[in-house]
Amino acid sequence: MFNKSNFKEWFDRYKYAELAATSAAVASSQFSRIFDGLTTAYLITFSEYFAFYGVIVFMAYKKLVEANKSLDSDTSLRELLLLLRNLFLEFGYPAVLDFFFIRPFCMYWMPLLTDNYFTGIILGKISADSIFYGLAIVNYEWIKRK
Repeated sequence: MFNKSNFKEWFDRYKYAELAATSAAVASSQFSRIFDGLTTAYLITFSEYFAFYGVIVFMAYKKLVEANKSLDSDTSLRELLLLLRNLFLEFGYPAVLDFFFIRPFCMYWMPLLTDNYFTGIILGKISADSIFYGLAIVNYEWIKRK
């Protein structure tokens, strides 16, 4: 089911969004100088989501417009709604679980467990991403098959 080409496809699909999200997480981790750990964990989570989904939506829209342009066709409202529906199906429940529970938990506890704030944030991000991408990729593959 999962082979080398799957990993390349997933990497290509998520790489720019993940780069934006990671940059946002590291930058927003500086809020720890102002706020407590739990508040900072949620601020990091929010900034990651804003960056990640901004890139995901932009790239999906751009791909749709380019595909229609190559067919000499305009992008319809129906196609845009289908695009948004598929993104919701791909990221819906993984995002809810990740945003409210998994990511803040990882971002709060990993710095405490490692006793190093920066290392903890990176390990927290990797832990949360592993769960999030596991769920999102299953959904993505399911959507592709339908």
